[in-house]
Amino acid sequence: MSSVTRRGLVHAAALAPAAGFLGAPLIARAAEFELKYGNNLPLTHPLNVRSQEAADRIERESRGRVTIKIFPNNQLGGDTDMLAQVRNGAITFFTPSALVIATLVPVAAINAVGFAFSDYDQVWKAMDGQVGKIVRDAIGKMNLFAFEKMWDNGFRQMTTSGRPIQSASDMDGLKIRVPVSPLSISMFKGLGAAPASLQFSEVYSALQTRIVDAQENPLPIIQVAKLYEVQKSCALSNHIWDGYWFIANGRAWRGLPADMQKIVSDAINDAGIAQRGDIKKLNETVVDDLKSKGLSFNNPTPDSFRAKLREAGFYNEWKGRFGAEAWGALESAVGTL
Repeated sequence: MSSVTRRGLVHAAALAPAAGFLGAPLIARAAEFELKYGNNLPLTHPLNVRSQEAADRIERESRGRVTIKIFPNNQLGGDTDMLAQVRNGAITFFTPSALVIATLVPVAAINAVGFAFSDYDQVWKAMDGQVGKIVRDAIGKMNLFAFEKMWDNGFRQMTTSGRPIQSASDMDGLKIRVPVSPLSISMFKGLGAAPASLQFSEVYSALQTRIVDAQENPLPIIQVAKLYEVQKSCALSNHIWDGYWFIANGRAWRGLPADMQKIVSDAINDAGIAQRGDIKKLNETVVDDLKSKGLSFNNPTPDSFRAKLREAGFYNEWKGRFGAEAWGALESAVGTL
């Protein structure tokens, strides 16, 4: 081998590391905290759209120290499965509705008291205020951490295949499907209806075959499940409001440094407030869409429903179940029930 060739090889070898460094793609450094978040909604739902925005912001502001991977649409199991997983640390974050986490923290169901809220101003006064604090403290006792801002799932409305629901008297003997929730069953019994607890997958066929004549759900659910095909009218009753608590495994949360906790909490709380606006706009478009599909709407006032629930002892019963402190906080936001 000639000396020129040898010198060329030595020179090439010397340059090789630098050339490789400059020409090869950089290998991303693994995040210091790789966190998992599971939920039961499709990627297109405002909850997941805003959650992804929060995850991107967290990665950017933490300079890559914290990353969040989202598992939507029940990829990690149903609500009961994911609640167990966030408790044992298999996932870091989960967004159960209040009625789901109430199976673990009973006071969390207080926002679902029938006809408690007249509008969103009252909802956020309660949930951003003392009612929300009481529920977050109770969640914290289960070794979970609940972020300050609750996310929106919307008011529930009633649909029927027969005459419209104008007042509480129209509830007498009405066969209505309700979720498997003691609070919901108690409320509809108090109104004189005949509630039937059915899984959601059974609702359409039960309405179609007249096993039940009515059902209740947020408007977007009525839309995507095409319940307008087997129902004639919708009463904008706003009888129950429900939302999502954004919760974290307590041990994982405490394991984050304080500066990272602030970045994560700020991003998630801000995203939650934005998601509230998304749901409000979504509901407005859904009404127009359902009207175009033949569903008629009416706006019953809550007075007769509340009076009938008082007469049935519904509010006194649940005041006893939730406790005086939580009930007092609720009434300070909505008035005497």
